Amino acid sequence: MSDEVYTRLREFLDNMPGGFPATESGVEIKILKKLFTPEQAEIAMQLKPLPEPVSTIAERLGMDGSKAAEKLESMAKEGLIYRARIGEKPHYMAIQFIPGIYEFHLNSIDRELAELFEEYFPHLGVIWATTKTKQLRVVPVGSAIDAVPAVATYNRIRDLVKGQELISVAPCICRKEQGLLDNECKRPHELCFQFGFAAQYYIENGLGRQISIDEAMKLLDLAEESALVLSPTNAQEIMSICCCCGCCCGILRGLKMLPRPADQVQSSFQSRINPDLCNACGTCLERCQIDAIKEGEEVMEVDLARCIGCGLCVPACPEEAITLGEKPNVDTPPADMMEMMMKIAEERGLG
Repeated sequence: MSDEVYTRLREFLDNMPGGFPATESGVEIKILKKLFTPEQAEIAMQLKPLPEPVSTIAERLGMDGSKAAEKLESMAKEGLIYRARIGEKPHYMAIQFIPGIYEFHLNSIDRELAELFEEYFPHLGVIWATTKTKQLRVVPVGSAIDAVPAVATYNRIRDLVKGQELISVAPCICRKEQGLLDNECKRPHELCFQFGFAAQYYIENGLGRQISIDEAMKLLDLAEESALVLSPTNAQEIMSICCCCGCCCGILRGLKMLPRPADQVQSSFQSRINPDLCNACGTCLERCQIDAIKEGEEVMEVDLARCIGCGLCVPACPEEAITLGEKPNVDTPPADMMEMMMKIAEERGLG
């Protein structure tokens, strides 16, 4: 089978904000071949990054409307393109690889695909490092922020969730992938949240289940108890929340390898340890997912070059020696996902 259509698809995906860089090994082409048929690749490249009705897409494809509708819906169900219902009618659009195509293969990922993804992730990390604006940010767990005065709504995870009309929860694909690679994670798996149009897509595709605000609050408690980092969409109006562990999350695993992870994470806070209260019990050391806490000569110490402000250490301290402090000169998150994507595209120099 010729690689030509997949090379063009790779270039198409690389021109989206999240990127899809080429590699010397060609692993990205292997991924695309496993996911897309040549016809699906051609159709995907005819879509826009904004939802359009079937009639508009069918005209562009030179295809009968009913045939186009069938093919587009099939691709949406396979997680190759995105479906949004606007006025009850399906609209379709192209989606980037991460977040997007990767996560939408939650139900179909197998060991072969997991191995390919694992090989490719470091190359995607290069894209992450080259932009000031990230697709995800870190907000503190709920109990860590309670004592901090005048915290913006976009930094209060419970306030972000309480304002949602449609919520779904799904298993974490990162933990599922690691399980397929014989690295089973003991933390809870069903802790990946989606909201609004994203929740609708997950529910319709059987990727997640609809939940109430009350259940979402309980699951956030479970995420905090399980020492999971809360990573919502980097916007004031969020579409998702990832609950990440340092052993499975591709982003956290990559960040842990850096000398200064804090420089690559958008967060408004960092932890502070009061040496007069700390008894060096080490509880905080066990909770940290980014290796930002170390044993000092007499007390535990926070490495501010590594701390990403997740707040997991704060409620765990039996001596209440840890608090969150605001980082200086932190930019306000983009208003919504569209503004975030436009910023990333501009920073990558995309036309």
